Amino acid sequence: MKMQRKNFMIIMFTNFLVAGSTTMIMPFLSLYIESLGTYNEEYVQRWAGLVFGVTFVAALIMSPVWGRIADKYGYKPILVINGLGIAISIYLMGSAGSVHELFFIRLFMGLVTGFIPTSLAFVSSQTPKEIAGRTLGTLQMGSVSGTLFGPVIGGLMADTFGFQYTFIITAVVIGTAALLVLFGIKEVKHVKTKDAHVYARKTIIQGILHHRLLINVMVITSLIQIGTFSIQPLLSLYVSHLVEGSTQVAFLAGITFSATGVGNLLFARRWGRLGDSIGYEKVLGFLLILAFVFIIPQAFVTELWQLIALRVLFGIAVGGMIPTTTALMRREAPVEIQGEVMGYNTSFRFLGNIIGPMFGGIVSGFIGIPSVFIVTGLLFVISFIFLKYTLKRPEQDFEDVLLEQELKSM
Repeated sequence: MKMQRKNFMIIMFTNFLVAGSTTMIMPFLSLYIESLGTYNEEYVQRWAGLVFGVTFVAALIMSPVWGRIADKYGYKPILVINGLGIAISIYLMGSAGSVHELFFIRLFMGLVTGFIPTSLAFVSSQTPKEIAGRTLGTLQMGSVSGTLFGPVIGGLMADTFGFQYTFIITAVVIGTAALLVLFGIKEVKHVKTKDAHVYARKTIIQGILHHRLLINVMVITSLIQIGTFSIQPLLSLYVSHLVEGSTQVAFLAGITFSATGVGNLLFARRWGRLGDSIGYEKVLGFLLILAFVFIIPQAFVTELWQLIALRVLFGIAVGGMIPTTTALMRREAPVEIQGEVMGYNTSFRFLGNIIGPMFGGIVSGFIGIPSVFIVTGLLFVISFIFLKYTLKRPEQDFEDVLLEQELKSM
């Protein structure tokens, strides 16, 4: 128990470092692209979107691969590889000579962007099922804290030291996190018996597709991310309309961005604990409705304080969704393939991260920014309907589904 607590504290701290460091570069990414040459505004905006999005595309593809490797060799080596890989990528970003070089560096970064999802899977694998929700909710506090402070610190560092030194400092911090895992974590590997079943990748994919609860929760995970990310690129513009004439738009937009994280930070552990006691499906359903209730009014605010208050409440709702869905995966998936199953769930999350900003941009282009809150709010209702429909169907044991699919493919 003492070793598990030490592992947890190190993972939580390194999550804070990694999440904070990777978000540090976000506020000035488009400005950095602008500094690489003489480009017009349209060119910079287009490439900023491509450079930002390509990381998630590569991560979407690689997440199940890292999960399968982790099932075989353990989570610790993957955490170290991911941490060092991200550190190297960010260091190289500081020496990019063109936008195209930066694009390919970010592509490489996507191949190793799995530190935080892998850490969730690691802690989940070392945690008893009955307290998984509470533990994962507590763990999320580390990454959320990092994303709250990261953008602010990154902006200040870029202004003080310049872009290149900020990249170097960021890389050193993430490299330190990887070394902390390497020398501080002791992983208890699950010993497989000689007759332990080994499932082919095809069987696992087919099993997920035929297990109603798992596939629907993964789809819901994507919809949650679309709903969360669709407004993010537009939020600063929305804030500027609410505080028209203010000279502190960037600062006020930063506060509005952070508001969601504050709500997330306050309640993630509590939702996880509640899921442990009454069931993850019940908590997830309640949170989906709560998110809908808190996101719709954001379309009709007339003052910034109203938006900030609603963003905090929205953060309270979405803060419990990731630990709840992760704990649900932990409960359903056999321990031998847990990493790969969670890898597919992470891929669905990254898919939502990719679609969300594009979806929000298209909706706002046709019917305005306020409508994005309404349309994405409907996604949470659709997710709730998916979940309720699934829970009305007969329960399935995932191992039985896997064996059935294996027999079919023979």
